[in-house]
Amino acid sequence: MDLLDWHRDRLSARRLTVLVRQLPHDSALNRELHGEAADWSVTDHLLAAAVDHLAAANWMFASVNSEEGDQPDPPAPVPRPSYGEETPAQENGPEAEEPAPSTVQLARFFG
Repeated sequence: MDLLDWHRDRLSARRLTVLVRQLPHDSALNRELHGEAADWSVTDHLLAAAVDHLAAANWMFASVNSEEGDQPDPPAPVPRPSYGEETPAQENGPEAEEPAPSTVQLARFFG
């Protein structure tokens, strides 16, 4: 598929919108828009939460069953991707490039 077909009127805006909306979560567009967060599925988040809860439970058990001054440090949570609204361009300051449009903005433009 050639995106120039949209400019040549061989690809309708509706069809292009449908194609953009149906891109897989690990597509290049989603990776560009969302960074590392695009690689994380619901299952990955649930597994990270389960690991965090198990680590906290083990830490509590070890803390309760240890001497007063010999308590272990609390566990660090599993690192997760950031979901902040800031893009790398916005973090560099006001002279940085304009951020890429979101999927919602693209859908409105092509819709």
